[in-house]
Amino acid sequence: MADLKEFEQKAEELRVLGMKISVGQDTVYEHYWDEDCRRNIYSASKSFTSCAVGFAVQEGLIDLNERLIDAFAEDIPAHPDENLQKATVKDLLTMTLGQEKGFLMGTQRPRMEEQDWVKASLAIPFVYEPGTHFVYNNVGPYLAGILVQRRAGCDLLAYLTPRLLKPLGIRRTVWEVDPFGNTFGAGGLFLTVSELHKLGLLYLQDGCWNGRQLLSKEWIRESTRKQVENNQNPYGYGYLFWGGRHNSFMANGKYGQYTMVFRDKAAVISLMAESRNTDQLEAIIADEVYGKL
Repeated sequence: MADLKEFEQKAEELRVLGMKISVGQDTVYEHYWDEDCRRNIYSASKSFTSCAVGFAVQEGLIDLNERLIDAFAEDIPAHPDENLQKATVKDLLTMTLGQEKGFLMGTQRPRMEEQDWVKASLAIPFVYEPGTHFVYNNVGPYLAGILVQRRAGCDLLAYLTPRLLKPLGIRRTVWEVDPFGNTFGAGGLFLTVSELHKLGLLYLQDGCWNGRQLLSKEWIRESTRKQVENNQNPYGYGYLFWGGRHNSFMANGKYGQYTMVFRDKAAVISLMAESRNTDQLEAIIADEVYGKL
């Protein structure tokens, strides 16, 4: 087991609830400061939606180059602006959709009067040309998840169960839904630390699990490489995955829900927290903890 005594003192102050580390196939550290139960992983849910899109692309259900005015033809405003007409499915995954600010965010959803979130999302002005401005926004991953559900004919949990969750040994869980009962692909998935950790392990192994290729290596590499620059860290953003220190990438949720994949050391670090200082927490994990591996 890795010696992380110094980190454990800081972790308690930063309200870390549990952490698990693997190097290759081996668990080298596992510690819990609270019960290891399922918790909301917030925006780390987006990376599961990215995974679902990958399966849908793999199965020919979705084309990243498809225009939104075709993919959501019945939901588009009567007179779509020029930027909306240019937007594609790929733009849903990179936070460069073209809207000026975030929508469907955590404080907004409980108070929204609109019931049809798809039409409401597409009615927001597309101020920027898609692909040119990084704006953190729940609309993209939500619509990406909606498209998978429509093309597959089932919710995201039902779609991911035989393709991802069951092979990884993750029992059916709960995921936030919109007013019509559609899975909210931008957040609200509940998992344990170990369950979240398995997503990181799958991606470390380029989509292979117990000798079986679940998701294509090409999708894994493409979705986790820097697709766009962003204004929140210098490491870029992929398809609903953040870039990170030391050539890493991660699923990242509010208050410190992470699974971080460090290819250079074949390592995965996953944790859940209730931290209000996630910048410091992320720096400690990526520097101090990483340095011990």
